[in-house]
Amino acid sequence: MKLSKYPYVVQNEILDHMNYSDLFELSLVSKKIRKLVKSSQMNRLKNTVSVMYDCCYPFGTPLVYIQFKNNNILDCSKLFYFTPYGTRSIIESFHNNFLYFFGNSVEYHWITDNYKLPIPRLENLSMCFRIIIGDTFGDLKNVDNFLSSHPVLKSIDLGYWLKESLSPESESRLYQVEYIKINQLNRTNPAVLRNFQGKQAIIDCYLFEAADLIDFVNRWISGEAYHKLEYLAIYKYREEIPRDEILTAIGARHIDATRKPPAHSVPRAFIEYASRPNTDPIISHSYVVRESDNRVASVLIERDTLSFGVWDKTEEEFLRMVEKLQLAN
Repeated sequence: MKLSKYPYVVQNEILDHMNYSDLFELSLVSKKIRKLVKSSQMNRLKNTVSVMYDCCYPFGTPLVYIQFKNNNILDCSKLFYFTPYGTRSIIESFHNNFLYFFGNSVEYHWITDNYKLPIPRLENLSMCFRIIIGDTFGDLKNVDNFLSSHPVLKSIDLGYWLKESLSPESESRLYQVEYIKINQLNRTNPAVLRNFQGKQAIIDCYLFEAADLIDFVNRWISGEAYHKLEYLAIYKYREEIPRDEILTAIGARHIDATRKPPAHSVPRAFIEYASRPNTDPIISHSYVVRESDNRVASVLIERDTLSFGVWDKTEEEFLRMVEKLQLAN
């Protein structure tokens, strides 16, 4: 079938019924076809959120996915297999094709779990790292070297089983990522909690003290650290977090118990596959205020979890929002 032989209306009808994978493969045929696909399919393509080159492939070949919104629900569509470390020109051809369609309107993620292979330098590409560090100190050193040899990553998903501590140095690029998810199953003080400089963090930790959480909140209140932080959740294995002790120590302020607190939720810094587009809502009567700019953060402690959400509002604006919720109900 030669698409160009058909009238434009028929061409559009054919393209409308093609899936994403076939559309993008067709667009590689020629510049003329690529232009046709873009002009006729922009209503479909404008819902695209991200393009992901997924090189974490224990059971198969690396895949390219696109993630898009469909009636405010995130879906993920597989496009095609690719060779991540083969001919550079092929990878660049794929990537340039995506740039033609989306430009800067979407995020481009290269997801890898292999610190032994370099990540290609492609325009607008964000690097995401997912790895479980085993029981040798050499693995930890190699991962640190990998991070140091690349620009700051977008996301790190780290399973951490070593007895040795993660680097305590705050300059490590591990702590500079926008989003970090970490399972730290050793018994050391959670270094990520102390040194994190990004936007969002989820930390599973085997053991830490109430003093670690108090120090974290107080450093945010004083403006000493966590200037970019939007959302953090920390889970403690086996033991409950002493709620009253921590809220008292951080000088938490409280919304009247008869009023409904607002729900804190922000767009996720990194959306993987069909995950929800926003962070889990934090609904709490307790909050703290940063001294430097009067900014509010909600603090929620439930059994083994502390959730911390920073509002883009001063205390006065925050309390007015509470009043509006009261009137609305």
